[in-house]
Amino acid sequence: MNARLPRILIVDDEPQIRRFLRVGLPPHGYECLEAGNGTEALAAFVMKMPDVIILDLGLPDIDGFQLLTRMRDKALTPILVLSARNDVEGKVKALELGADDYVTKPFDMSELLARLRTALRHGLQTVGEAPVFQSGPLSVDLVKRQVRLSGEEIHLTPKEYDVLRYLVANAGRVVTHQQLLRKVWGPAHVEDVQYLRVLMRQLRQKLEPSDASPQLLLTEQGVGYRLIVLADM
Repeated sequence: MNARLPRILIVDDEPQIRRFLRVGLPPHGYECLEAGNGTEALAAFVMKMPDVIILDLGLPDIDGFQLLTRMRDKALTPILVLSARNDVEGKVKALELGADDYVTKPFDMSELLARLRTALRHGLQTVGEAPVFQSGPLSVDLVKRQVRLSGEEIHLTPKEYDVLRYLVANAGRVVTHQQLLRKVWGPAHVEDVQYLRVLMRQLRQKLEPSDASPQLLLTEQGVGYRLIVLADM
């Protein structure tokens, strides 16, 4: 099973727009989540941890600019504003509040796809990550979600990739068990350390020459794990 596709949260109160995107985006390598109002959007944002957000500003329950601000206060997730409003002032306000881009309805799917790819790359750069992480023989393409070891593609399960992805984001630093469990499995599983130990063993079997003497994924006894940054090979 391959790593999961980039996850897009579509926030729009128009069912036909959500359906159009739900049908049109997956063939281009995206997984879609949907929210018809701001309340649903905030819940999905917190629980599902999307990689990119497509946000309509004209929502029935929460002002779109207010929702944009609340999301941006919580995370640096790329946000692409999609709206029927075409005024320059609205575009500037959305961008100043933290939106990565602005697309006006009606829109062309090819243009939207190009903007999505740019927003995703910009989001990675904003948090200080290069689109491709390299540590010795390990290469992780954070945009394409491809993992290679000495040039050979390694197939990870979605959970394996999510753990590795979080370690890459914190490369060189110790990440606690609770941080990883909260990020990958959710707040209800912060005590389920055995889940993490089993998964780390699987990751090492795929990425390390020897599980007994790991070079990349080190255990900090009783605390968590550290992804070591090695010189390029």
